Amino acid sequence: MTDPARDRYFTDLIARLSALQDAAAEAIDATVRAVLDVVAADGRVFLFGTGHSHVLAEECHYRAGGLAITVPILSGPTTVQDGAVAGTVYERLPGIVAPILDRYGVGPRDMLIVISNSGVNAAPLEAAREARARGAKVVAVTSLAYSTAAARGRDRLADLADVVLDNGGPPGDAALSLEGSEMRVGPVSTVVSAALLNAVFAEVAERLVAQGGEAPIYRSANMDGASEINARIVARYRDRNPHL
Repeated sequence: MTDPARDRYFTDLIARLSALQDAAAEAIDATVRAVLDVVAADGRVFLFGTGHSHVLAEECHYRAGGLAITVPILSGPTTVQDGAVAGTVYERLPGIVAPILDRYGVGPRDMLIVISNSGVNAAPLEAAREARARGAKVVAVTSLAYSTAAARGRDRLADLADVVLDNGGPPGDAALSLEGSEMRVGPVSTVVSAALLNAVFAEVAERLVAQGGEAPIYRSANMDGASEINARIVARYRDRNPHL
């Protein structure tokens, strides 16, 4: 008898995270260096994802233990919150991202982290192209295995990025097979990609502190001193982040 799916899911995730610590080390370090360049230029680190990937843009926004240099790019029609079926259509339509980036003022001092697990849909690819045209650095968070399988001759997000953070996820995202069914369950991209991003920003914060600079780190609202610390950070970054 096989182990229960819940146990196999944890085992799979732990193995993926363990492998990624070494496999992604070089890309993480390259991303960290690029983020530090953005901080030195007084720029912003934008994050954009469609469908479920927008969750990762929110993961880094106003986050306890996170950095205030991050700005989520949020557009309801391209996510699941205004209708999942419609959102799937929108993320495959060309021409919708440029006006979104206009609203946020993405420019040459900035970075855009584009999150797309499949790495082939129109909106994230357009986001990468638009950001590069505006002079911004582009980092992709994607699955190379998935995008390679799904591309079928199309461009991949990974081909348009300066740095690629490969989450190592399987084609289709679902990691577990089920006895008696051809369907698979257990998506892994959100958990693993969140770990990649949080590893990047933890390292950025550590290096900023080591360099004697300020690391604008949010404190959980339920911890002592949080009100004063977070109010100070928000006052400094509010005009740079429309979601504060």
